[in-house]
Amino acid sequence: MKISECYYQKNAKEFFQDTIQVDMSSLRERFLTHVPLRGCILDAGCGSGRDAKAFIEASFQVTAFDAAPALAKLAQVYFGQVVDVLTFNQITYEKEFDAVWACASLLHVPNKSLPKVFLKLFRALKSGGVMYVSFKYGSGEVEHNGRRFTNMNEGDFSRLLEGIGVFKLMDTWVSNDRRPDRDDEKWFNALLISTGDVCRSA
Repeated sequence: MKISECYYQKNAKEFFQDTIQVDMSSLRERFLTHVPLRGCILDAGCGSGRDAKAFIEASFQVTAFDAAPALAKLAQVYFGQVVDVLTFNQITYEKEFDAVWACASLLHVPNKSLPKVFLKLFRALKSGGVMYVSFKYGSGEVEHNGRRFTNMNEGDFSRLLEGIGVFKLMDTWVSNDRRPDRDDEKWFNALLISTGDVCRSA
C-alpha cells in the first residue's frame, strides 16, 4: 500500500468526518450540466462517498471505488451501495460511463503516472463522455502530513493533455478550499470531454 493509501487507511474515520459535510454542490452542478439525465457516473476515488450519495439522490447511476479499504467501507455504509477497493492502476472499465468524477483523488497519482491513468479513465468513458478533475493548485510533487500530492496549474495541465491527446479541455478554474479555516488553499479544477480512440495501450 502506497503512502497516501496508508494515510487514508489509518485515518479513515477522521477523514470521513472532516469531509462528509463539505458543500461541493456548486462544483457538482457545474459538472452535471454536461451529464445526461439519469446517466452513469464513475466516482473515481470516492473518499467519504459524499458526492456519490448526492449523485444518486439526483437520480444518476453511480459506480464508486476507493483505494483505502477502511474508507471504502465507510462510504459504502454512508450511501448504501457497494464501493470497490481499487487503485487507479487497477481499473479496467471499458466505455461504461457517461461521466467520470475525480474530485481530489488524482492528486495522489505521481506525475509520471498521470498519462497512463488518464488513458484508463478515457477508456471508461462512452464516446463524448465528460470528466471532472481537481488538484491542489501549484506545481510539482510534495509530501505533506503523511500524504504525497501532485500539484497542478494551467500550464502543467495543458502540457499533460497535449501528451495524452484524447481529451479536449472544456473549462478550467481556480477555487478556494471549501473546508473551514482552509480558505488560503486553492484548487485547480478542470472539465474535459473525451475525443477519438486510444491506439496505444494503457
